[in-house]
Amino acid sequence: MKQLVLIAAASVSLLGSQLTGEVARPNVLFLAVDDLKDWVTCLGGYEGTVQTPNIDRLAAGGTLFTNAHCPSPKCAPSRAAIMTGLMPSTTGLYDNGNWWYANYPDVTTIPVHFMRHGYKVVGAGKIFHHTAGNHPPNQWDDFQKLLFRDDPWFRGVKLNYPWSDHEPYPKGFPFSGVKGLGHENDWGSLGYKEADYDDSKSVTYAVEFLKQERNGPFFLACGLFRPHLPWYVPQPYFDRYPLDEVVLPKVREDDLKDVPNAGKAFAKARKKDLETILEADQYREAVQAYLASITYADAQLGRVLEALEESSQADNTVVVLWSDHGWHLGEKGHWHKTTLWEEATRVPFIISAPGYEPARCSRPVSLVDLFPTLNELCGLRLDDAHDGESLVPLLEDPEASLDRVGVMIQYKPGNVAIRSDRFRYIRYADGSVEFYDHAADPYEWKNLVDDNAISEAKSALAHFATFEWAEPSSAKKKFDFDPETFTWTEKLTGRVIDGKAPVTP
Repeated sequence: MKQLVLIAAASVSLLGSQLTGEVARPNVLFLAVDDLKDWVTCLGGYEGTVQTPNIDRLAAGGTLFTNAHCPSPKCAPSRAAIMTGLMPSTTGLYDNGNWWYANYPDVTTIPVHFMRHGYKVVGAGKIFHHTAGNHPPNQWDDFQKLLFRDDPWFRGVKLNYPWSDHEPYPKGFPFSGVKGLGHENDWGSLGYKEADYDDSKSVTYAVEFLKQERNGPFFLACGLFRPHLPWYVPQPYFDRYPLDEVVLPKVREDDLKDVPNAGKAFAKARKKDLETILEADQYREAVQAYLASITYADAQLGRVLEALEESSQADNTVVVLWSDHGWHLGEKGHWHKTTLWEEATRVPFIISAPGYEPARCSRPVSLVDLFPTLNELCGLRLDDAHDGESLVPLLEDPEASLDRVGVMIQYKPGNVAIRSDRFRYIRYADGSVEFYDHAADPYEWKNLVDDNAISEAKSALAHFATFEWAEPSSAKKKFDFDPETFTWTEKLTGRVIDGKAPVTP
């Protein structure tokens, strides 16, 4: 990517005042990927060869955070936290079964904040959670919905997919050849042109936007669904990973012996999918499909980055790339996300900002830090209510330290992990604990909860993990949602929440 140049950053007011007449606020290209763990070349999470040239190129030209973690290891709560700057324990948005806007219509999100500061705000694909009701029209000047043309046979629940044309399972399904897997758990090629895949269409929207000349600043969000299940991508991406070259994850059959029952319960969820894949002798094929989906997503990201480079805006654009959480492929006997271990929480996270030198930063950071970071980079009003911290000090000096012992990951009420430079502390709602030393145990195979030699470090993280948890927000069943008017009616009170009503200035 072109070397991005900072436009008089020193003159940007961090108190929210207007910039001087000579200074233009930078644009933002906001790139999201779904379910992408640390299996990109620049992070080295995959022990074979994974082809991610575009992510790696962005990392080489920006700041790569090598110890970055999601707010929550599940799509909706993680994305709600990223987009509002508020952790699940603050909002009570703990799972996929809540509409964030119906519960918090007055919360200021990243896109609304940028609209209020004069940005043209547009997007496509998966930014908030992908089910209906999570991308209210009033959050955007324009937004292209994800319609799930790739897999309409999985989109029969009209509450979640009112705009999708549901179809029965097609001939040849499941394309993986593995019967009995859970919802969306399939893989293969759909046999049509790459440009016709859903993610390709989301990227085409972004590319066409970047081709337009404009005077004011823009905020462009482009969210890819892959490598989220189902792993449907064009056949050439499968061909890049011959089965005899696919490296399977390192696993230990006794890995859960020192894990408390609460952790074992998290591991057990979706375990049947793993068992079914193993019984069908399709483990290597499944890992191949995940790798193929990563490389397909990387190719689409490359299209957006190339369009930016060819535009007149490249030298004044902040580019951020993040994944909402990681993914287990058999590690700790688990197949999916929704755990508090490294496999589910460590994610690619890159910021390429004008005027900052390329760097690798190993400090623990959270995606909930993204909102305050963008505020500072773009000279927008800061919000002290945010749970994250600006990462600009780490862009300036990747060896700097923020005033915290680590970052927090939450999954369902009462379950929390703290990741520091070296350690991972997990405390479950029942009070049971795990503690891992990544300097000696990067796979988290040995629970050191009873090791007194590191009790001081454990106590520091335990103290950070002590806080109040918000009550769970109202579930979807508490509302009637009309996808045409984009309104919710609260069943108990009759209150109407309008997702098309203009946001207040």
